Amino acid sequence: MIRTSEQYRDSIRDSREVYINGERVRDVASHPQFKPLVDIRARIYDLQHEEATRDIMTYTENGETSATGCKLPYTREDWLAKRRATDTVLDHVKGVVTRVGDETVGEMWSLYDGTDVLNEVDPRFAVNIERHIHDAVHGDPFHVSANTDPKGDRSKAPQDQDPDMLLHAVKETDEGIVVRGAKYETAAAYANQAFTKPTIANWGSEELSDYALGFICDLNSPRLKFICRTGFAGRAPVEDYPLANRFDEVDTLVIFDDVLIPWENVLFYRHTRAAAFIRSTLHRYSAFAFVQRNLKLADMMIGVALFNARQTGLDKQQAVQEKLSQLACYRENINAHLTASIALGEKSPSGLMMPNQSLLFTGRYLACSQLHHMMHIARELCGGQICVTPDAAAFQASETKPWMDKYYSINEEWVADDRRRLLALARDLLNSDYAGHRLTFQLFAQSPPFAHLAAVYRNFDWDGPLAFVKDAAGLSEKVTGGNTKR
Repeated sequence: MIRTSEQYRDSIRDSREVYINGERVRDVASHPQFKPLVDIRARIYDLQHEEATRDIMTYTENGETSATGCKLPYTREDWLAKRRATDTVLDHVKGVVTRVGDETVGEMWSLYDGTDVLNEVDPRFAVNIERHIHDAVHGDPFHVSANTDPKGDRSKAPQDQDPDMLLHAVKETDEGIVVRGAKYETAAAYANQAFTKPTIANWGSEELSDYALGFICDLNSPRLKFICRTGFAGRAPVEDYPLANRFDEVDTLVIFDDVLIPWENVLFYRHTRAAAFIRSTLHRYSAFAFVQRNLKLADMMIGVALFNARQTGLDKQQAVQEKLSQLACYRENINAHLTASIALGEKSPSGLMMPNQSLLFTGRYLACSQLHHMMHIARELCGGQICVTPDAAAFQASETKPWMDKYYSINEEWVADDRRRLLALARDLLNSDYAGHRLTFQLFAQSPPFAHLAAVYRNFDWDGPLAFVKDAAGLSEKVTGGNTKR
């Protein structure tokens, strides 16, 4: 059943070993650098219960109410419901938050599509993924994803350097497998479980590799250590950095110090084909939620740019309108890919409804590859004042307030404090340390650009253009175009 916000907070008040700024964290739920995101995740649980939003955030089946984000997608209507639920969350929290569960639970559905691959090694692994998908629906955990290892020297096989650079199994027991190594996981310190799997297929010459393993990790397991980067929350007043103080999702190096993974949580083990399968299909479903967040980010950039242009009437200039139109085209291109990927959805091998893969992955490439260009256009439209405006204290102190009111008030509609608030939001969205971090995070959360294009290559229907040109050119039947299957 759907959880309450307090049940979630209680679930992360355990014995987990969390460090930030070199110090041990005793209560993750109340620590100032984790609390903003813990509160947002708790708010999502509350939205599932509140009368105004529960019909959007949840669905009821066989008398049980569950979260819409965790529902297995069998129809286009299921995807439309997920899209509405995500938009509802982002509208309520008034910003973009990525790692809250709906964007990562879909990775398990990708492995569910590979049941036949799992059955090659051990049929119980296929049973395990079915059970964990069921548990995600009915238990409503905060589910995250563990992909990236420290990696070490990538020119060497993992066996030819410190073997712990990639997470691997060190022994089997009757209870399960014991694993050692490390993973980077956003939000792991305040989540409940993580789908943990390889990030690269560097198995050396081994057909069956100790590095080819995937499992569900209970994040309060003994011998886990969470070493977190310093958060942005609390560095500067919230009035000056409203996004950094509310939406920083703290990234964590999770140390697996000989951690026992029970057999019932193992999804594949010493199975390079299963590892390669999940790497090639990992974002089959989850990419939709990531790209949807890019759409909301585009809305924020358009909003701050247009407000800034309209303050002084610059929106009437053709050059400004052209730049605003570029932002609008970026936004609507993302929207079109999301909408079309649902409308032209495809059945997966397990009978689920996948967003149209070619449209989803070309949309992802567009959204991510053009993001930095769009941020710079928004900076231009906001003007230099987002980098030179004094902080909120200067607008409040008795000695400086009259001057700030004089020089930052434009008219009766745009008084100094409203203008300051808009400039502060624009600065934090486009120019701050937090803004730079969020831009770089695209290379981590949604895979690097080469992987985006590799996904496009695997999923685009090359046969259509080849057949058209073959017919137009009058090529002989001997010309096949090679192997163009997806």
